[in-house]
Amino acid sequence: MYDARRIKAYERLLALGETAGETRQWCEALWEELVFDSELTEELVFYLEHHALMDKVHCEGYGLTDLYIWQMNRYNLIRDSGKNTAACNKDRMVLHAFRDMIEMKKEPAAYVKKLTMGKGMDQA
Repeated sequence: MYDARRIKAYERLLALGETAGETRQWCEALWEELVFDSELTEELVFYLEHHALMDKVHCEGYGLTDLYIWQMNRYNLIRDSGKNTAACNKDRMVLHAFRDMIEMKKEPAAYVKKLTMGKGMDQA
């Protein structure tokens, strides 16, 4: 069945990925995983339309916003900046938060361990 919304979301994902510095192949692999998870697909469509996360999808108590912040904290630690600068590619971090959620759903324990280790993670 033809779904114009999915086609549009796919095209917008590719455009966002290009802006974020990801390859088309990486974005296509992300899309292939997303289409099998209707909640994540809905979340992606919302993000593409509003440039904000609904944060409805959770795994082991963590949502996409948590994974986005984790990405940001990792960036800050690697750059040793203590804060995210204008050079920080937030769109790339959001895309990686989606990738992380896909992987977290497959191996929750491994991701919880990553999220709770080291500095910068609020464990409350």
